[in-house]
Amino acid sequence: SSIAKELRDKPTDELERELEGLVEGLFKLRFRKVTDVVENPAEFKKSRRQIARIKTVLHERGVKR
Repeated sequence: SSIAKELRDKPTDELERELEGLVEGLFKLRFRKVTDVVENPAEFKKSRRQIARIKTVLHERGVKR
């Protein structure tokens, strides 16, 4: 898909930074779910899938995380 192609075109260090941001964002989203109401519950699914896509590309490149 075009999303996967975009990720494959990015350098590894940029992907790792993006992954860190997404993981942190997902943590904050989970925390907000416990303490408050989440406006858009679909964000969980979007974040998890994007994290999986990035991890897949990093794995293909042989990057250990």
